[in-house]
Amino acid sequence: MNRPPAGPPRWADRFLEWFCHPDLLEEIQGDIYELYEMREAKWGSKRARRRFTWDVLRSFRLSTVKNFDLLISPDMLKINVRIAFRQMLKQKVFTFIKLGGFALGMAACLLISLYIKDETSYDQHYQDGDRLYRMLAHNESLPDSWQSNVFFPAPLAEALLADFPEVEAAARISPGGLFGGGSNTLRRADQQENFFEAGFILADPELLDVLEIPIVQGDQDQALVEPLTIVISERKAKQYFPGEDPLGKMLIINDELENPYRISGVMANIPDHSHLAPIDFLVTLSGVEFWEGEQSYWRANNYHTYVRLEEGASTQQLETKLLSLIDRYYLPSMIAEGVKDAEDEANNMSFGLQPIQDIYLKSGGVMDLLPHGDIRFVRLLGAIVLFILALAIINFVNLSTAKSANRAREVGMRKVVGSQRRQLVQQFLTESVLVSALALVLGVVLASLLLPAFNQLADKQLTLPWLAWWFLPVAALGGIVLGVIAGAYPALFLSTFKPIDVLRGHLSRGAKSSSLRNALVVFQFATSVILIVGTLVVYQQMEFILNKKLGFDKDQVVILQGANTLGDRVGAFKEEIQRLPLVQSVSVGDYLPIDGTQRNSNRFRVDNDEQVIGQFWLVDHEYINTLGMEIVHGRDFSREMSTDSTAMIINEAMARQLGYDDPLGRQLNNGPDWNIIGVVKDFHWMSLRDEILPVCLVLEESPYMISVKASANEMDQLIGQLEDTWSRFVPHQAFQYTFLDQEFASMYEDVFRTRAVFMS
Repeated sequence: MNRPPAGPPRWADRFLEWFCHPDLLEEIQGDIYELYEMREAKWGSKRARRRFTWDVLRSFRLSTVKNFDLLISPDMLKINVRIAFRQMLKQKVFTFIKLGGFALGMAACLLISLYIKDETSYDQHYQDGDRLYRMLAHNESLPDSWQSNVFFPAPLAEALLADFPEVEAAARISPGGLFGGGSNTLRRADQQENFFEAGFILADPELLDVLEIPIVQGDQDQALVEPLTIVISERKAKQYFPGEDPLGKMLIINDELENPYRISGVMANIPDHSHLAPIDFLVTLSGVEFWEGEQSYWRANNYHTYVRLEEGASTQQLETKLLSLIDRYYLPSMIAEGVKDAEDEANNMSFGLQPIQDIYLKSGGVMDLLPHGDIRFVRLLGAIVLFILALAIINFVNLSTAKSANRAREVGMRKVVGSQRRQLVQQFLTESVLVSALALVLGVVLASLLLPAFNQLADKQLTLPWLAWWFLPVAALGGIVLGVIAGAYPALFLSTFKPIDVLRGHLSRGAKSSSLRNALVVFQFATSVILIVGTLVVYQQMEFILNKKLGFDKDQVVILQGANTLGDRVGAFKEEIQRLPLVQSVSVGDYLPIDGTQRNSNRFRVDNDEQVIGQFWLVDHEYINTLGMEIVHGRDFSREMSTDSTAMIINEAMARQLGYDDPLGRQLNNGPDWNIIGVVKDFHWMSLRDEILPVCLVLEESPYMISVKASANEMDQLIGQLEDTWSRFVPHQAFQYTFLDQEFASMYEDVFRTRAVFMS
C-alpha cells in the first residue's frame, strides 16, 4: 500500500503565514512550495521537510515581517533619541529618580549574579566530568545525620574495578586531619624550622588520573606508586624550594624523623573552584595500613571513593547492580563478626553515584566533612535577583504612569499634527531603553565600586569579567530587554490619550483610574515586606546560632597547634603552662567539638551482643573541665583511680541509644572492654543543623593539640606567656594558636555570608 506524500510541515507553513507581510506571502510561499516538490521527488519527503523548515526560517527577515513598520528607521531613531534626551533634561529630578532606582537595582543584580556564577562554577573543569562520580552510601539503620555519607571501606575501590565492567577507574582519598587534628607541621629534611600546613589528603596513585590532576614535574603514572612518597603543588614547590628542583627531596611531616617523605612529583595547583580545594599535598596510600588487616577489612569506613565510568554507562543500572556488593562482601563480613540481625542491617543499605559537579552545591544531607555551598541558597539568591529586577521595572512603570498627565498634552498635540500611535510607541520605548542603557552603565560603575566591600562580606574574590567575550553583549542585550519590558506598558498607555480629552482638560483621569498601576504598587510593597521579613528571619537564625547553649564553654579557650613536636616533653609543657596565673586548666587532645579536629567513628558491642555506632574520642583527665562540660551521671576521670585506664564516659545520646536506665557499670567493646563510669551532658560537636550523635570518651594520648582555659580576660598577656613558654620548649617551630570561639564561628561561615548578603 502506497502512502500519500507527507507534505511540508504544517507548523512551519502556519508560522510563515503568521509573520509574513500579506503583500509578500503569496510569492514567498509559492517559491518555497516549488522547492519542496522538487526536493521531495529527488531526496524523499523526510529531507525535503527539513529543508522546507529551513527555508521558512531563512525567510524571517526585517524586510518580510508584517509589522516591520513598527520598527524604527535610523533617521527616526536619531530624532527620538534627541527628544528623549530633551525630556530627561527637562525633568531632571524625575529622571534622576528613575535612573537611580534602575541603576541601584542593576548593580545589586550584577553583584548577586557574580556570586551565583562563582558558586555554580565548582568542579566544571574536568574533561570527563560527565563520567566522574563520587560513591554515596545510604544506611537507614544509622542516625539521620549519617544515613547518607561518603565513607567506605578500603577494599571497595578494588572490588568496583573487579566486579563492574562499567567502572573504568577508581581511586580513594582519606581527607581531614592527616596524622592529627587540625594542621600538620612540615619542613625540609635539611632544615630545622617547622611550618604549619593544612592542605593534606591521603590518596591512591590512581587519583591523579581519575580527577585529572596534571603532574608538571615527575612521572604522571609513577608519582604516588611507591610508599612514603608525596606530591606537592606548584605554589608549595616554589615556597619550599625556590630556584631548586624539588624532585627527590625529602620532607618531614609532624617531626616523624623515622618516616620522611620523598617528593615524587609536582602537580598543577588544584583549581580554587574544586570541592577539594585548597589541597597542596597528596600523600600516597601505597603501603599505608591504619592497622593490620585494615586494607582488606569491610567493617571500617575511612575512605572517599571516586569512579570514572565507561562511555555510555548507565548510572541507574549501575546503582542497581551495586547492591550485589552487600551480599558479596558486606553481609559475609558482618556474619563473620557475629553481628546480630546482620540481614536486617544489610537490607537497610544501598549505594548511589553523585556526579562530581554536584558535590560542592548539592551535598545537603550528605555527611562528608568537607566544606561546600548550598544550592538552596543559590536558588534563593536567584529569586532575589528576579525580585529586584521586578521591583526596578515596577518602579519605572509607576513613575512613568504617574507623570502621564504631564505627557498627555504632548501626546494630544502630536496626534493633532498627524503622528500615528506606532510613532508615539516608538518614542516612549526609545526613552525607556535610553534610561535603561544609562542605568546599566551607572549600575556597572556602582557594582565595580561596591565589589571590594561585597567580596569582604561574601568571603569571595569576585571580579567583573571585562575581558570575557560574552560580558558586553549580554549586558547590552539585558539593558535593551529590560528597557523594552519596563517601557512597554507606559508606551502603550501614554499613546492611548485622545486629543479630545486633552482639549477638554481630562489630563489625569486615565492615570488615576489605572487598576494595573495600583496592583503594581501592591506587588511592590508586598515584595519589599517579604524581603524585610526574610532578612529578619536570617538575622534571628544567626543570633540563635551565636547564643545557643552548646553543652560546652567555647569562650576564653586557646588552642595550641602542632603540640606533637613536643614529643615526650608534652607532659612537662602542660605542667609548665598550668602554673601560669592566668591559666585555669589545660587539656591535651585532638578531639574537639569544632570542625578540622579528629573524628573516629566506631562500632561497639554491648552486653546483649547488639552493636551500636558512636564516636570514640581520646582525651585526658582535664578534658571535660577545660571545655566546661557537665557530668550529669556518675563521675569524671580521676588520677587516683588506676582502673580508669579502661574506663569510658559517654554522652546522653549514647545512653539513649543503649536504652539503659542506668548505664553506669555497663561495658562497651570495640576490641578492648570499656567500663562506663559517667555520662556527660550532650554537647554539639557537629553543626547545629545536625542532631547530637553518640560520643564515647576514653583516657588515651592524642597530643597534636593543647587546649588552654583562661581564668581571666587578659588574653594578650596570656598569649605572650604561652609563646614564651613554647619558644623555650620548641625553638625551631613557630607558635601557632587559635581561639575555640573563633573556630566555632568559622563552622558557620556560610550562615555569616548569608546574613551579610541579606543585610547588605
